[in-house]
Amino acid sequence: MLYLGCPIWNSKSWLGNFVPASAAREPLAAYSQRLPMVEGNTTFYGMPTREIVARWRDETPPGFRFCLKFPRVISHDKALMNCEADTEQWIDRLRLLEDRAGPSFLQLSREFGPDRLPVLRRFLEALPADIRFAVEPRHPAWFASRNEAMLNDMLAGMDIARVLYDVRPLNMADPADPEVRQAQQKKPQVPVRMDRVGSYVQVRFISYPDVPTNDQWLAEWVPRVAEWLADGADVFFCMHSIYDVEMPVLCRRFHDQLIAAGVPLEPMPEWEEEVDITQLSLF
Repeated sequence: MLYLGCPIWNSKSWLGNFVPASAAREPLAAYSQRLPMVEGNTTFYGMPTREIVARWRDETPPGFRFCLKFPRVISHDKALMNCEADTEQWIDRLRLLEDRAGPSFLQLSREFGPDRLPVLRRFLEALPADIRFAVEPRHPAWFASRNEAMLNDMLAGMDIARVLYDVRPLNMADPADPEVRQAQQKKPQVPVRMDRVGSYVQVRFISYPDVPTNDQWLAEWVPRVAEWLADGADVFFCMHSIYDVEMPVLCRRFHDQLIAAGVPLEPMPEWEEEVDITQLSLF
């Protein structure tokens, strides 16, 4: 299955185009009728209550998937050390999602390098095998050949995905734009990787702030995604943009590219009103 989605499920810029204006009252329900996956990065900033997670589950249809980020108290504040209680609480929240649970991804801090591989191994080995996880390395040293091979081999042995992170489009944008420059400074400057690690795939695509310009990079992902789907792998592909209004448009554009390449996908549902990509620079 291909699960296309955004890092958020609620944006005022979507009202009246991606979702109806009335969706302001039930944004998640409206979003989940149009796209099959969301990252839900809010969980990085705080542990959601059981009641909130159960509501997320109940507001979404069967087949929808949440790819929730590990809370930062685990990944950054405690750096995977002495966080057993926090991790147990997080696993409890993931189980509440039931069949809506996609891979929960562990974003390592920029300071967490290959010298801490034993810490990462111990942490991952303690995670339950019946829940999907993914790991996103950000320290540049993880991308050196020997370190990368050790990381990939470890993850593959545990059937844990490595997050494939593509920041190339954003890096090509003009840093004279303050919003672009701020986004570039926040994102890790790491090389793109396109090799699957594990039986499922998670991709985070950080887009150029002009929708059509992204076609050149998305075209590189088309044969990869086609191959993974043909092999029976689930693919979770998230579109990021500094402009929220562009995210759903990028999802549809990539979906169209895959269909044009012969990938047998179901049509995407119609939206309230298609966004005119020539007008996106106005937002």
